Amino acid sequence: MSFLKYLDDKRLFISFYVVLMIFISLMIAAISRDNDAPNIVYVNIGGLFISAVYLAADYFRMYASLKTLRELSEDRGIESAALIPKVKSHEQELYYRFIKKLYHEHTKEVEKLFDEKLDYKDFIMAWIHEVKTPITAARLLIQNTDDKSAANIADLFENELDKIDRFVEQALYYSRIDSFSKDYLIQDVSLNRLVKETIKKYAKLFIERKITFSMWEGEVFVYSDPKWLSFIIGQIVANSLKYTNAGGTVSFDIQHKPNAICLVMRDTGIGISSEDIGRVFDKGFTGSTGRQQSKSTGMGLYLAKRLMLKLGHEIEIESKEKEFTQIIIRFLRSDR
Repeated sequence: MSFLKYLDDKRLFISFYVVLMIFISLMIAAISRDNDAPNIVYVNIGGLFISAVYLAADYFRMYASLKTLRELSEDRGIESAALIPKVKSHEQELYYRFIKKLYHEHTKEVEKLFDEKLDYKDFIMAWIHEVKTPITAARLLIQNTDDKSAANIADLFENELDKIDRFVEQALYYSRIDSFSKDYLIQDVSLNRLVKETIKKYAKLFIERKITFSMWEGEVFVYSDPKWLSFIIGQIVANSLKYTNAGGTVSFDIQHKPNAICLVMRDTGIGISSEDIGRVFDKGFTGSTGRQQSKSTGMGLYLAKRLMLKLGHEIEIESKEKEFTQIIIRFLRSDR
């Protein structure tokens, strides 16, 4: 900052000084009996000298800090807030606190965006790994058609297309998580109808693998978003079908609790080990079962958990290895 700009900032002080000296000069002239012009001149010269010394000293006191601030503002970004010189007044301290608060908030936002970027990258890598499997299988079907009928090839090809369709749906819902607040509508949802419509998407797999499906009788309504809830239940059903052997069962039941309605989804699959049960909702976690069978990249239940939290519901899992897996969704009555 130049000295002229400094004086411009001090114009209120300079105006006050001029008014004060005029007042003092008039008072001296009014109370003086003789010609007291020399005294008035001496007082004004003395006052001007003292004020000039004060302004010069204050300017040089602030010069280093102002120079540093100018360099930071021209050469650096928001991270330069951490390098701001030591404050020299209470007013500067308030500005410093405000800038420091903005800096910390900006840092948190950057860290959040960075984590989301890594999260999205991990999901895309896992998703590509999953979607390549049915694409490769479809290519092999096209290349090896000699010993299969047209109907059989079409049926197998349709299975692979269904898998790709489910993976695309998974990616679509994942991409909408951040805009969730603009893309949901809470309303009364018939669990009976929603479960049946979701199961229809997987009917072919149930039939091919001879897996029995059963559900409760009677109408049950909960307060939720039907589109997102259907996707979540679909992810859970798909996960159950992966790990339920031929001839097994997948069942849905309702439990009425004092403060919640619980949707209980149970399969007679291979179960989850006690070491893995606490981590099945973690991003990318496949567990020993998923690694051994190369069937999972750990995104389905992770998505289900995240969306459940956004809907305000609760989800938990119970399992016994080689016997069953049970997932419980709690619709709190206070939600209604």
